[in-house]
Amino acid sequence: MVVLKKILIISDGEIGEHFIKRIIETYTSENIYYVVQMKDIKYEDVNPARFKFYQFDPTSLYKLANLLKMEFVQVFIAMDELKDVEHTIKNIRTIKKQLRVVVLNKWDLVNETPNVVLVNSNEIIASRLLDYLPNVPVIAQNVGIGEGEIMEVLVPFGSSFVYRHIGVIEQKNWRIVAMYRNRKLIMPSRRRMIQPNDLLVLVGDPEVLRSVYRAIKRELGQFPEPFGSNLYLYIDMNVVNHTTIEELVRRAVFAHKKFKHDLIIKIVNPSNISIIEHINEYRDENVVIDIDYESEDLVNSYHNDIKEYHIGLVIVSKEIFAKRSMRTMLYESHVPVLKISDQSFSAVKDAVLVLTENRDLEKVSTTIFDISVQMGFNIELHNYISEHQDEKEQVIEHYNNLSTIFTKSIKVIQENDNPIRALKQKENFLQILPFTEKLTKRELYSMFSTDSERHYHKLDSYHQMFIPVQL
Repeated sequence: MVVLKKILIISDGEIGEHFIKRIIETYTSENIYYVVQMKDIKYEDVNPARFKFYQFDPTSLYKLANLLKMEFVQVFIAMDELKDVEHTIKNIRTIKKQLRVVVLNKWDLVNETPNVVLVNSNEIIASRLLDYLPNVPVIAQNVGIGEGEIMEVLVPFGSSFVYRHIGVIEQKNWRIVAMYRNRKLIMPSRRRMIQPNDLLVLVGDPEVLRSVYRAIKRELGQFPEPFGSNLYLYIDMNVVNHTTIEELVRRAVFAHKKFKHDLIIKIVNPSNISIIEHINEYRDENVVIDIDYESEDLVNSYHNDIKEYHIGLVIVSKEIFAKRSMRTMLYESHVPVLKISDQSFSAVKDAVLVLTENRDLEKVSTTIFDISVQMGFNIELHNYISEHQDEKEQVIEHYNNLSTIFTKSIKVIQENDNPIRALKQKENFLQILPFTEKLTKRELYSMFSTDSERHYHKLDSYHQMFIPVQL
């Protein structure tokens, strides 16, 4: 036999009346509702076996005490007058010390009483109105813990997620759990492709979901977002060739002007006063010079800078990137890295991608288009013809789709020869690669690998950009 749970509702006003109507429409058969109202109000389609109505003033302790002789599991108070609410709560507490009371809070009351839940009506209305604003994530309020771990996002036409397969989207600490297309539910699968105006339901850590939301809504012209806001040139004077530092700074300043974000020049192990004085000439409101004279823990200092300055692109020399300890430090910050070579950076016209059997290039595709648009680069995909072509063809299809969206033409070069060898004959370009953990391994180990990404160091004399595959 099911034991019915007794729920007491004390109502006075339009919100209370609307609340009761909603309960009548959605009630559970395991609850029985006792409704106290100041005046007699008739409701339609009421089940008399589940709803009992009383008309009296709940601020009267004598009248309320008679009703509270029953054992209620919960009380709801939705009244228009603050004094009525305060007296009603006081009456309930006089008789039932531990009974849970849920109160509609229209006056920004502060909860000082145990087992009293204040539901702020202003917050709820503002939150609901917020859901209708464009470019603001819709967060589940009454599911889970209600802190943003369930989110609904509409994918715009120019999104970085459009025409990407769900299987190649890095989902760490978050998941795409459902998608809606033309108002129909579609269960996600690895091979499912996201299309413009799809509605995605995401579940995950609230902080991570906020980053994912920004990534989905991001359109071209925003790089280095969503990784960060500013550029960061890292110069270790114990590592970098001093004769190349001034040129390195000029090339970093050129990138800074193209991307139109602030540049932080970080100098560690300072040892050449004349070079530092020259670098200081670039100091202005958009260029910050940060010289570290004392830090003993450079790795920890670097990671603190990434957070403090909200860095979205790190710029280094080829000497720094060649050191395995430095590559590991750069990789662990999950921020794109631009490795500057000795060639002219302003003369670069082409962004070059070498296709491999994995599909990491699809994961970073929109960032590549964004960089290419802002820097005025052409995009070249070099496809080494081999027996494993299916994965590469899907990546090419994805880039062709993005090319149409962003009206940015791409060039696919089919090659029967090793593309690394062919690219060594090219005059100047920027190679763009996914920044994965395998690039932190010792270069010596790549001798036995057929993965072209592991051979990035063979194009060390060219500029290279390394983009993390996850946010």
